[in-house]
Amino acid sequence: MDVRQQVTGVIGVAHDIQDLLTECPRCETLVGMKRAYLHPKARVELQDFPEDVKRDLGKAIFDLQRGSKLTMPLSRPMPSVGTAVEELRVKDRNGAYRVFYYTKSADAILVFHAFVKKSQKTPQSEIEIGKKRLQEMLHEKK
Repeated sequence: MDVRQQVTGVIGVAHDIQDLLTECPRCETLVGMKRAYLHPKARVELQDFPEDVKRDLGKAIFDLQRGSKLTMPLSRPMPSVGTAVEELRVKDRNGAYRVFYYTKSADAILVFHAFVKKSQKTPQSEIEIGKKRLQEMLHEKK
């Protein structure tokens, strides 16, 4: 199992593993990667997602940490939530899963909301939860 699989296989503790990876002398490609911080409630929400969805989201977050810019259909901007906020979009046979993340931080990816999407349009209640949690994380980071 390579390092990427180890990280993506444990989406709920990606930020803890990141502490180890940035100091790995054998893995110079990982030095300088952005950390991934998960809001505690987003972590709980993600734990209820199916394993294949968590794996896909973990791979996407890993790519973000490496500096990749994700585009449609995997990711799209969410200006209704905030500036520099995007949503990861993953589907499986049971539904559509969404994760809001913030990329403007110079040293981190902030993952602050996850939910199962049940309608075509993102419900206003999910947008409001996202706004609130983003502010909580930005305030905590200062």
